[in-house]
Amino acid sequence: MGVRLRPLLDDEFDSYVEHGKAWFVRQLVEDGAAQDQAERTAEDEWARQLPDRLDSPDQFIFAIEDENTGERVGDAWLSKRPTPLLGDIAFVSSIEIAEQFRRRGFARDAMLLLEDQARALGLDRIILNVYGNNEPARSLYRSLGYDERAVTMAKQL
Repeated sequence: MGVRLRPLLDDEFDSYVEHGKAWFVRQLVEDGAAQDQAERTAEDEWARQLPDRLDSPDQFIFAIEDENTGERVGDAWLSKRPTPLLGDIAFVSSIEIAEQFRRRGFARDAMLLLEDQARALGLDRIILNVYGNNEPARSLYRSLGYDERAVTMAKQL
């Protein structure tokens, strides 16, 4: 493996959340939400999922580090979630490699480590969402054996 996962540190949490919320707001606005509505939704969603910050139950947030240099190259968030039909599953809430470190295999290696984390939690299924226009990520996930299960389509009228 070219990367290792380490738990995110408390002093890294606030910047991680702010970055994640900003990205989420941009996605919601691109999907047609009003800016203020997107911001409220992001605040509510992050507060719901991480009420106790890094001590929130069933939430595992990692820094992704280059195994050779120790440099932080990205972040990943894995959740354990109950589902009515499948029981408990692992859900990749987010994974991001910083732009200057992309296309070096870090995302692939990190995904394999997240799968190991899911197995260690006793989970046998991992699910994630990816935006349809993110072809590099979709291609990576397909190459790792992920199947597309649903496609959401929209048209502005």
